[in-house]
Amino acid sequence: MSIEITNISKSFGQVQALKGVSAGFKEERIYGLLGRNGAGKSTLLNILTGRIFPDSGTVTVDGEPGVENDRAQGKIFLMSETTLFPDAMRVHRAFHWAGSFYPAFDEGYARGLAEDFGLNLKSKITGLSTGYRSIFKLILALSVNVPYVLLDEPVLGLDANHRELFYKRLLEKYAERPFTVVLSTHLIEEVANLIEDVIIIKEGEVLRQESREKLLSGGYTVSGGAAAVETYIQGRKVLGVDSLGGLRTAYVLGSPERDIQSARDLEFGPMDLQKLFIQLTNS
Repeated sequence: MSIEITNISKSFGQVQALKGVSAGFKEERIYGLLGRNGAGKSTLLNILTGRIFPDSGTVTVDGEPGVENDRAQGKIFLMSETTLFPDAMRVHRAFHWAGSFYPAFDEGYARGLAEDFGLNLKSKITGLSTGYRSIFKLILALSVNVPYVLLDEPVLGLDANHRELFYKRLLEKYAERPFTVVLSTHLIEEVANLIEDVIIIKEGEVLRQESREKLLSGGYTVSGGAAAVETYIQGRKVLGVDSLGGLRTAYVLGSPERDIQSARDLEFGPMDLQKLFIQLTNS
């Protein structure tokens, strides 16, 4: 059971948004879909849900074609910037109608989440602030009960309290009834401990796809005085270096060697997902 993407390409005029992308989302996993602005993340998610069509390549959902296939698309829910309900519709009516499109939608659960987040069920969708519009869409995503939930910048406009509440409710839902979650977000530091697998896209191509544990175990950081760090990293595969005054931190692939002369007075640490992402996607 999985979504499989094979050699997907998509252009908009002279801009090639995706270039032969192949990736997979297995069942009951939490993925981080990471990339800089314009990397192609939203384009990929919109192709998966049939909102736009690829120029070439295929998408399969649990072994059957995902394009123009109602049964396959019924297994996927995409939360994106677009709100597909009429703006004049009130929140409680939207919850009611969601059950017509997603038979497993849990309206009682959705109403409970609305109370948790302080979302007024009588509010018109058009009258919601940016943050509460995101909350409305998040509640739908957590209540549809489909195998694959795709979240494109899910916490846009949310304050710190609401973001924490969302992550808490997401993990509770995942523990109670596991499903596949794809989190496409710029707030990498906030989701680093939630995600199990990482897909990094750069300029329309998949740069890395592997488990978070494997990705982070493939390297380390070394910090200390500039001269000492520069001596240590000679001949090693270095992703990048941060400098602050006379101090430097290098991001190095491989395993640290602490017991050699050049490692004296240096500090070694684990690779940080956000820092690693920055180093991998810097042009």
